[in-house]
Amino acid sequence: MAQQEEVFKKLVSHCKEYGFVFPSSEIYDGLGAVYDYGQNGVELKNNIKKYWWDSMTLLNENIVGIDSAIFMHPTIWKASGHVDAFNDPLIDNRDSKKRYRADVLIEDYLARIDDKIEKEVEKAAKRFGETFDPQQFITTNPRVLENQAKRDEVHARFAKALNDNNLDELRQIILDCEIACPVSGTRNWTEVRQFNLMFATEMGSTADGALKIYLRPETAQGIFVNFLNVQKTGRMKIPFGIAQIGKAFRNEIVARQFVFRMREFEQMEMQFFVRPGEELEWFAKWKATRMNWHRSLGMGDHKYRFHDHDKLAHYANAATDIEFEMPFGFKEVEGIHSRTDFDLSQHEKFSGKRIQYFDPEKNSSYTPYVIETSIGVDRMFLSLLAGAYCEETLADGETRTVLKLPAALAPVKLAILPLIRKDGLPEKASEIMNVLRYDFRCQYDEKDSIGKRYRRQDAIGTPYCVTVDHDSLGDNCVTIRFRDTMEQERVPIDRLQGIIAEKVNMRGLLERLIK
Repeated sequence: MAQQEEVFKKLVSHCKEYGFVFPSSEIYDGLGAVYDYGQNGVELKNNIKKYWWDSMTLLNENIVGIDSAIFMHPTIWKASGHVDAFNDPLIDNRDSKKRYRADVLIEDYLARIDDKIEKEVEKAAKRFGETFDPQQFITTNPRVLENQAKRDEVHARFAKALNDNNLDELRQIILDCEIACPVSGTRNWTEVRQFNLMFATEMGSTADGALKIYLRPETAQGIFVNFLNVQKTGRMKIPFGIAQIGKAFRNEIVARQFVFRMREFEQMEMQFFVRPGEELEWFAKWKATRMNWHRSLGMGDHKYRFHDHDKLAHYANAATDIEFEMPFGFKEVEGIHSRTDFDLSQHEKFSGKRIQYFDPEKNSSYTPYVIETSIGVDRMFLSLLAGAYCEETLADGETRTVLKLPAALAPVKLAILPLIRKDGLPEKASEIMNVLRYDFRCQYDEKDSIGKRYRRQDAIGTPYCVTVDHDSLGDNCVTIRFRDTMEQERVPIDRLQGIIAEKVNMRGLLERLIK
């Protein structure tokens, strides 16, 4: 665990040093849980969004996109349930004066038990070698069974307390499990109370005439209130989906773990409208589709898992998360929910407008059910960096830090490097740069030794480097270096565009999704 925490610290430092993420307003001592994306971070983030957008709107003829406003009529949030029910359970430690989410404290406690079980299995595997049967060990070892029984008991109480909205029981679980404040080390806890996560502001020129509105806590409602607009103008037939990428805002109690949990973040959401009664079938299909989307990035299938919700949201009849193994444990990067007909029915009720779909095959009207897929762009960004970050020791004893990002998502696709800064090499390199810059993002670098320049490009995840040397002036060839293997190959300059384009084209990623 300590080793993983050290890796995470290095990753956060790496993000700032190489222009991926900066603390927001840093010259004014920053603003809690708010970050700015640097020159490389914004490129990676935009590439992630393009991969998602194209996978939704290009590969599915029945999915279209919109871009709804951040400011929305306040009654929308009353209808959606956010005004009354968008809360987190808050608890304070009286000694440290620090505030925590009660559910997160308990989840972290359960994760620590999981770690104990995993360590027991790892120790046994080393002791018994190839003859080790992990399943038999888990079901027979007294220490594992004791820990598992403790975990199951706490988890059952926790799930029931969440579903019953029993705040007193949440506090009692924290006390019974002797969960201490990470800062003070004491268990001097306040009562648990609900805390609404929405940011409120006012729209209007005078205090008397101002309208109280909210910064949207999710992008989904902008899709629901535009359901009929899109359906009618696009002549869409059930089943069909509406996709959207946009900012959302939540006044998180404990914003932590870098860009994983922020107060201003970005979401990629798709609402898929289906016939009532078919929603669970579509829920299963979208679970498989979305997991395939993540695994196609090549971070390792074992790093992803599904986690079904202990407590369903007020609108859902099924819900699961796709979790990724971050340096701080498995954490949610995407949620898949069967939202039933709750949202459209609520907006019909509160607006007084009929929001239904006429199905020509059934010759009847009904309120569609909805399957939602929702990704936090920032969490996706962090999962990619965590999966790609490597520290390697080379054959000569030197070490290098490299981001093994999928080539199509890398901020810079190609670095063009003149071997030295004279003898016409910079001019030849600039000539190549001017030809290729129209096809993909290139970076020109002539400072320091060629080895140091390779290391800089490794650190930002550039998949290919091209070195222009003296022979290039005569044979019109360059040396192309591959990031992951560090192998080098001599190729004609006129073939460069084709070689690089084939490797970094988004099409390659998309084709994996339909095989």
